Amino acid sequence: MKPLKASDIYGTWGTLLLPIAEDESILYESLQEQLKTLIASGVNGIYSNGTAGEFYNQTEAEFDVISGMLADACNQTGMAFQIGCSCTSPKQTLERIKRIRSLKPGAIQVILPDWSTLSPDEVLVFLEGVCNAGAGIGVVLYNPPHAKRVLVPQDYAAIIRKGIPLVGCKTAGGDEDWYAQMRAIPGLSLFVPGHRLASGIRSGAHGAYSNIACLHPVIAQHWYNDMCTDMEKAVQFEERIGVFFKLHIFPLIMERRYPGQAIDKMLAWITGWGNTPLRLRWPYRGVTEAEALLVRERCRALLPEFFETGFNA
Repeated sequence: MKPLKASDIYGTWGTLLLPIAEDESILYESLQEQLKTLIASGVNGIYSNGTAGEFYNQTEAEFDVISGMLADACNQTGMAFQIGCSCTSPKQTLERIKRIRSLKPGAIQVILPDWSTLSPDEVLVFLEGVCNAGAGIGVVLYNPPHAKRVLVPQDYAAIIRKGIPLVGCKTAGGDEDWYAQMRAIPGLSLFVPGHRLASGIRSGAHGAYSNIACLHPVIAQHWYNDMCTDMEKAVQFEERIGVFFKLHIFPLIMERRYPGQAIDKMLAWITGWGNTPLRLRWPYRGVTEAEALLVRERCRALLPEFFETGFNA
């Protein structure tokens, strides 16, 4: 597909979750099922090798296979897609970008190098190098709240002023002042957490690389469509999502110390759409089945829509 401009990057994007077998191998058939369901769901796009894709725990050969699977499925169906080229090694990030250019993704996702915290000038040098390696393919910066350097609006403004062709960013969002500053930055697609997408869109965000699409891509896309036609209805749905997360998701993160990728896999598991095990790749641990079954019960009570799609197991 042709490279995406910032204005092309919006709405609900679904992630590929890395399905891991007991022997630590990747269940590629399950990955193929995810692709089929995500494409059929009508999400605005699909991306690979985010946190739930466990990009930090793949071999280079596995990265190449996953990237090729995503590109083949999306190029055949006209689905917009982005390939995550993030790596703990900045040199390896560049090598990944060079290898996937021929797959023609709409954009490339990267994280900032995180062994040592980058200075403001080093952020610019890194992103300039990444964009040059992309050779015209747009770059999206994934800057999660646990990054060594969390960028503020002034940092994004400096990137754009420098002429670095960053087309989007995945962030944790912020308060109204933060949104006002981000709205003032031209040519940048702003993505915020999926469970706060309606209020984010209302404040100026453009979309989400969505944990709600992890829960179920069909309902996540219906919810985004409501944001475009009936924002009041969409905000009310977000309030119910917020109750579910406050009572049953955040305690798993804050008290049980599960990482985000464990939560994303659990969300897909409880509705069954992705045929993805709860397991994370060694040495990380996924949510236990007993815990996930309890969350499924609570989710069904608070958000029954996610169990009424016809895609569930």
